[in-house]
Amino acid sequence: MGIFIAKLFSHFRHSNPARVVMVGLDAAGKTTILYRAKLNETVLSNATLGFNVEKLEIEGLNLTLWDVGGQRKLRDLWQYYYEGANALIYVVDCADRNRISCKSPERCIECARCELANALASDFLSTVPVLIFANKQDIPGSAKPDEIAQLLGVADFPSSRKWHIQGCCAVTGQGILDGFRWLAANIS
Repeated sequence: MGIFIAKLFSHFRHSNPARVVMVGLDAAGKTTILYRAKLNETVLSNATLGFNVEKLEIEGLNLTLWDVGGQRKLRDLWQYYYEGANALIYVVDCADRNRISCKSPERCIECARCELANALASDFLSTVPVLIFANKQDIPGSAKPDEIAQLLGVADFPSSRKWHIQGCCAVTGQGILDGFRWLAANIS
């Protein structure tokens, strides 16, 4: 009887899609990841000048995934997408080492580390799990996930924060499903 009730409640738990916000600097590969996950094919795109939103079902998890543009002028708008989010996906271009972290965070306007810190400072994201896609692993010289962890300063995250860095290649799809599996297991 207990198993039947648990299965019944798990069905209702997934009936409403989880709201997931995906951000990252421009040209990190957010839209390519979105459409690789949705269509299982490579869709090369131009810069997102606002947002893309798609409903996905991955590993039994229903998602409404918001892919928000990453150009400098759009980053100030990211905060308006965070309310009601159940998870954050942050995409990093691991081949563009100059934009991963900076030497003077107090004056930074162009590094992934500082933008991630700004996002995580939002009260709306204080308890949500964070999936970091370390994209473009197929490019020689790209920073590997353990190096990305160091460069982004994940050691400074609160110990209660659930996070995972997943190496991936948006063009081939390598690693994307693994990241979404982690997300499905950790989203509440």
